[in-house]
Amino acid sequence: MDIDQRRARREARRREVTRRRKRGLAAVALLGALVALVVLLLSAGSSSKSGSRNASSGTSDSGAGAGSKHAKDGSAASTLGAATGTGGGSTTTAGGQRDTGAGTAGTGRGTPGTEAVPILMYHVINPPPAGAKFPGLYVAPEEFAAQMQALSQAGFHAVTMDQMWANWTRGTPLPKGKPVVVSFDNGYQSQLTQALPVLQRLRWVGVENIQLTGLPPSQGGLSEAQVAQLVADGWELDTQGISHADLITLSPGALHEQVTVAREEVQRRYHVPVNWFCYPSGHYNATVIAEVKAAGYVGSTTVVPGWATPTEDLYRLPRLRVLGGTSPQALLAELAAIRPDPPPPASYGGA
Repeated sequence: MDIDQRRARREARRREVTRRRKRGLAAVALLGALVALVVLLLSAGSSSKSGSRNASSGTSDSGAGAGSKHAKDGSAASTLGAATGTGGGSTTTAGGQRDTGAGTAGTGRGTPGTEAVPILMYHVINPPPAGAKFPGLYVAPEEFAAQMQALSQAGFHAVTMDQMWANWTRGTPLPKGKPVVVSFDNGYQSQLTQALPVLQRLRWVGVENIQLTGLPPSQGGLSEAQVAQLVADGWELDTQGISHADLITLSPGALHEQVTVAREEVQRRYHVPVNWFCYPSGHYNATVIAEVKAAGYVGSTTVVPGWATPTEDLYRLPRLRVLGGTSPQALLAELAAIRPDPPPPASYGGA
């Protein structure tokens, strides 16, 4: 092979190498472009997702998150309002229960109430036995049930003394209807066995003015367990003292025992406030009232007919004694007749 042929072959090989090199560089460039494009697309997708997440996060912070915070703040405000009696809606009523037919007085605060309240006085809820000393103090069970039903149909709803007082002083709401207090003196067993079921059917409660001695279970009196049962059922427990003594005849020491020591003992036995005193036989004078006040009672009740009002002396509140043989219609008529009666006098019982 001559020199020209060898030169031509070398030139051809050089050109082929050059072409291959160019094709390789082009391929590398194309691959690089493709990789760059893929990276760019992936980056764009990632940015889009990130933006979406950020937008979602921003919505959560300003919407759901803030709403949750506001809900918590609102819940806290509601709780505070309920605790202080200033929140919206209904407030807690007497006994700590929304059904204000039972329990002690609530803690709500508002405009003090002005409604007059009749306080009924019962003793034995049974027919009088032969030779009963005071037959008028016996009301037959069916008669009592009819009286309570008539009161309910006339728009009344039983409340406790504490509920009445909370309404008068703090504006604590009373149950719907006209308030009436159904009170029981002395602590007879029939008040549990006969009166309690009647009041339970109406979802009402009573007020028990218990005396600590003088009426044992063997003579028809309530046992301590039975008194505790009344309290557990929502009845208010107040007292007439230790032995139903005539307070206006007692020495200062004896009076202190009947009024102050009696309250302390009832509180100790039954773990209740005992805010009201009931004058035995309705007898009281200035000395007795002073002892009742010193003992820490909120007020006291008499046997003088009338309706209790927030403008009169809380230590001389009137009541209506319900006697055996009183028909439901007669009871309603009596209540209407005594409403305008004057308040009880400064003393009662011959002192």
